[in-house]
Amino acid sequence: MEKIGEILINDCGLSVDALEKALEKQAESGGRLGEILIKNGDVDEIDLLRALGKHFDMEVYKSLPADIQTDFAEKIPISFLKNNKMVPIDAGEEHYVAMNDPFLFQPLDDLHRLLDRQGRERRSVLVPAQPILNAINYSYDMTQSSADVVMQDIDDEDPERLYSEMEEIDDLLDDTSDSPVIRLVNLMFSQAVRDDASDIHIEPYQNSLKIRQRLDGILYDMISPPKHVQAALISRVKIMAKLNIDQKRLPQDGRIELKVADKEIDVRVSTLPTAFGERVVLRLLKKSSVLIPLTDLGMPDDRFAPFEKEIKAANGIVLVTGPTGSGKTTTLYAALSSINNTDINIITIEDPIEYRISGIGQVQINPRIDLTFASGLRSIVRQDPDVILVGEIRDTETAEIAIQSALTGHLVFSTLHTNDSASAITRLRDMGIEPFLIASSINAILAQRLVRMICSDCSEEYTADVEELKRIGLTEEESRGQKVHRGRGCASCHQTGYKGRCGIFELLLMNQEMKSLVLHTSDANQIKKQAVENGMITLRRDGAMKVLQGITTVEEVVRVSQE
Repeated sequence: MEKIGEILINDCGLSVDALEKALEKQAESGGRLGEILIKNGDVDEIDLLRALGKHFDMEVYKSLPADIQTDFAEKIPISFLKNNKMVPIDAGEEHYVAMNDPFLFQPLDDLHRLLDRQGRERRSVLVPAQPILNAINYSYDMTQSSADVVMQDIDDEDPERLYSEMEEIDDLLDDTSDSPVIRLVNLMFSQAVRDDASDIHIEPYQNSLKIRQRLDGILYDMISPPKHVQAALISRVKIMAKLNIDQKRLPQDGRIELKVADKEIDVRVSTLPTAFGERVVLRLLKKSSVLIPLTDLGMPDDRFAPFEKEIKAANGIVLVTGPTGSGKTTTLYAALSSINNTDINIITIEDPIEYRISGIGQVQINPRIDLTFASGLRSIVRQDPDVILVGEIRDTETAEIAIQSALTGHLVFSTLHTNDSASAITRLRDMGIEPFLIASSINAILAQRLVRMICSDCSEEYTADVEELKRIGLTEEESRGQKVHRGRGCASCHQTGYKGRCGIFELLLMNQEMKSLVLHTSDANQIKKQAVENGMITLRRDGAMKVLQGITTVEEVVRVSQE
């Protein structure tokens, strides 16, 4: 049988001199000949594997399939596979063990016993180390037990070692670190991305540490690591966000750019000192997020048509109101995209810029250099814009400049944090804006909320109780014998009964009657009453219609709206 060194010389262009030097080094300090040759740069890994494959009569694969089965992760410890650099592959009709070192006969036999595949024949193939490690990480990240595996390692490890190996990484699934804290943080991010979570919360308490994720607007528990890893876990996140890990008494804000498999994620990091340690909230934004067209927002026709008319007006202000996470920015971006063309100049000032839109000038505020909404808006007005988007009206100065811009021929889009459309008038009055300025500048106010949609895989119909439907404003006549839907809970929706979200909308149009009322009162209840008499559909009423259409549930509408 031809020796491995000879194969490398004859087939891979290895020089005799390089082989002799490697053999001398092996004699001095031990180790594998192939590893020494790779370290010296005399051969690469794939050449070595081809030589080993020829010597042992084994096939060599450069990569592994992406759609492998991961059920083995329940039976085999991750450390066993990583230490031996081998992984069982089941993909379609292919069943084999990918390994990096053909000399590991005993671990290979042990792996076959652990798999217990009822006598299924599995050949062994040689594969570079990185694809094997990637497949191992992917498989264990795709199982719920992976969190338990990491926790066990954390409990077994000396706390002093938790700060080691905290260097930066690229793709989380490529990371092969042995540090349990790094693996835990990677698992936390990869699970959140896989579940399509919008936020991760790391919450310290007196004797515990809790990690939760927000799915469709609701927080769910992820994992509860041991309390003693709190400092190292938060330090890892702060290092990734390039924050000062020594500063634990002041809030900090930072950013992380992640890659999880084929998904690129922007993570906004916010830390806040609490009585029991730093609390960290991570907002996950997909770089590949596609702008939702205005027509796909789910706005009913009776509100879509007038809203579309207002966003095409020559001047004035269009406000979108609602609490944090109610989809205000998504709606405004959809509005901007629908009017974006080469004939008009659109400039935005935002915090942060969540979507990049071609053909629109976007400005990121930076208070550290005194670039605020107000100061930025002053400069934007001098850039000859037709349409201006102000991310949020937070203070009187910004509100005044936005109104002056609207009165001097610009169309201004912005957001306010208020409970409904009528409250936006009251909020502006509270900021000190004169009633005549509000009446003359504002065109329309759109209030919105996001409700969770019933999971289509486990939706079931039932006859609703009359009192139940009265909670969302339906009359007894509308409620009697009415059939609605709910989700039973299934694997597809994480047993919640809900999957995805849609908007409910309330559009207040500033017609002449409303302008006249605003001049005389800032009472939100009076303004809302007049708007309803003028035909405005309230948030609660829009939600009720979506309940009757089988889109959402009574509980969801009650949760997000008020009367």
